[in-house]
Amino acid sequence: MKLQQIYELAIDMGIKADPRGDAGVKRFLERAKKRFDELPEKKKRYFDKDTLKNPFADTRILYGEPSKAVKKVLAGIDADASEILLTDRLNQKGENIDLLISHHPAGHALAALYEVMEVQAEMFAEAGVPINVAHALLSEKQQEVKRKLAPANHNQAVDAARLLDIPLLVIHTVWDNLGNRFMQDYLSKKKLETVGEVFEYVNEIPEFVEAIKGKAGPSIVSGGEHSRAGKVAVGFTGGTSSSKELYMEMAKAGVGTIVEMHLPEDALSELKKAHINVIDCGHMAADSIGANLFLDELERKGVSVIPCSGLIRVKRK
Repeated sequence: MKLQQIYELAIDMGIKADPRGDAGVKRFLERAKKRFDELPEKKKRYFDKDTLKNPFADTRILYGEPSKAVKKVLAGIDADASEILLTDRLNQKGENIDLLISHHPAGHALAALYEVMEVQAEMFAEAGVPINVAHALLSEKQQEVKRKLAPANHNQAVDAARLLDIPLLVIHTVWDNLGNRFMQDYLSKKKLETVGEVFEYVNEIPEFVEAIKGKAGPSIVSGGEHSRAGKVAVGFTGGTSSSKELYMEMAKAGVGTIVEMHLPEDALSELKKAHINVIDCGHMAADSIGANLFLDELERKGVSVIPCSGLIRVKRK
């Protein structure tokens, strides 16, 4: 496959699994085009034109020619300068890796992470939070994340990739969307009455089985095994964690149990007060689910995959 084809495959799979649905994504892209069309000519040169076709600002080719032929990839949850060096070293040993894929973004894909949080509005609305409330609270959180990321050294990994000529692709919300849909479908298959039943069922997923062996598996962080689960909501996508205020709106909406990748401590404290059960699935293992669904598709198309950097590789038929 060409690098561009892998990038387009990621976008396509991410849209199909997006909580906003096809219509919601289409409206998002239409708004992006409207913003571009309304810009003065002198400002259009600064516009990220990928946004007109790709609704995921944290999924981008950060370095490499789109026409690059790719037969083998090194894929991990994180890729900083050390993974760039690892790729270079493995190639010195004859691995012939054509592309490094990272889940967590770098470069301008990291600087724009706050933009993809918009998807959370639909997620919270689906859980019962009024869309106007979800959007208002989310907008505040987006600006907080933007300010927090602004001082970061965004291009450190990208510069290393350029200097060593290692093509670098980041796929963030796409993989999270895939993992989020997987978990929603998985949990909908059984009627689970207690938090313990939900917890045990989650622990049957192969990525979590491996994570448990490494002492980094799921845990019940609010409530107990005998607590009644009530309505279960999954939060595996949306860029980064929401504010405690948004989580509390889920409580008001009647959600009884939240299944998350990870949760801010201040939000957890508030959820405990509201008697909302929380299962923290473990970040690396949770991220690995969406990654594996994409990498399985890549392998079906003839591309070899070497896992690294926290990725728990599990192949599904």
